[in-house]
Amino acid sequence: MNNSVFFGALTVAGLAAGAAAAGTLDDVKARGKLNCGVTTGLVGFAAPDANGEWKGFDVAVCRAVAAAVLGDASAVEFVPTTGKTRFTALASGEIDMLARNTTWTFSRDVDLKFDFVGVNYYDGQGFMVPKDLGVSSAKDLDGATVCIQTGTTTELNLADFFRTNGISYEPVPIETNAEAQPLYLDGACDVYTTDASGLAATRAAFENPADHVLLPEIISKEPLGPLVRHGDNEWGDVVRWTLNALITAEELGVSSANVGEMASATNNPEVARLLGTEGTLGEMLGLDADWAKRAIETQGNYGEIFETNIGEATPIGLARGLNAQWTEGGLLYSPPFR
Repeated sequence: MNNSVFFGALTVAGLAAGAAAAGTLDDVKARGKLNCGVTTGLVGFAAPDANGEWKGFDVAVCRAVAAAVLGDASAVEFVPTTGKTRFTALASGEIDMLARNTTWTFSRDVDLKFDFVGVNYYDGQGFMVPKDLGVSSAKDLDGATVCIQTGTTTELNLADFFRTNGISYEPVPIETNAEAQPLYLDGACDVYTTDASGLAATRAAFENPADHVLLPEIISKEPLGPLVRHGDNEWGDVVRWTLNALITAEELGVSSANVGEMASATNNPEVARLLGTEGTLGEMLGLDADWAKRAIETQGNYGEIFETNIGEATPIGLARGLNAQWTEGGLLYSPPFR
C-alpha cells in the first residue's frame, strides 16, 4: 500500500475525530448546561433524592465541573445510563462526560477511544450473600446463581475468578442495580457481585442490612473515574484538573468552609495558585481565575464529598482505605498546581 496515501487517510480520520470532539468546552459554555452521564441510581454515588434532586459522590464531580465552567453547580442535566448504554451515550455526544462508577481499563481507554481523566474511587469487586446462606468465602460458591450486571468488568472478573478456582456458577444477567435488588432479596440469585462500594451502597438500602454479609475476597482492581472522548483534550483538561482541585484542596487544608478566607489570606503559594489569587492557571484552561474556588466552595474538597455521601457516618459506611490521601497512606495523589 502506498504509505503516503495510508498516512494521508490517517491524518484525515484524525482531523475529523479531532474536529468532532474539540469543541466540547465551547459547546458546554454555549449551552449553559453540562450533560453528565451517571448511573441509573446507586445511593451514595448517584441517585435522585425525595425531591428529585441528584445527589452523591459521582454527582459531586459533575457539579464541580459545572461550577468551574459555568459558575453554577446546578447547571447540570443528569443522564442516567446503564452498564451497556453509558459508552454509546459518551461516544455519540449525548453526554459531555461520564461520572458513573466506571472502571479504567486498557480496552476502554484504547479500543473504545475514551480518556479517563483520573480516579475518584479506588475499588475492587466483591460478593454479597444472605447471612443464612452460611458461606464465609467466595471459594465456597460452587454452583451458586449470581446476579451480574451485563456489559461490565464485573462480568469478566467473575468468569476469571470461578475458572481460576475450578468452580462453576450460573449467571443471572441484569441491566441495573435497581433490577438486581429485588431478584437478590427474593432469592432468584444466591449472590450479588459488583464493586465493593456498590455492594455497601446496595446493602445500606435494604430493610435489614445486617442479614447480608460482604465476603472477604476482593477479586479485582477497579479504579473508578470520570471519562471523556478521545481527542477532546481541552475539555479533558478541565474535567481532570477539576477532580485534581478537589483532591489537592483536601491535601492543603482548603475546605468549603474556609475557601473564601484562604483565597484572600494564604501564605501558601500552591493554595494561591489553586484559588486563582496568583498565577494564570484558570486562563490556561480557558476559564476564569475562580474556577477551582467555585468547585470547592459548592461541593467541598474530596474528603468532604467522601464523608457526606459514602463515609463511615453515612448508611453506606465506607472507610477511606485506599482512598485516603497519599500523606495518610492512601493512593490519592494529585499532580501539583504550578
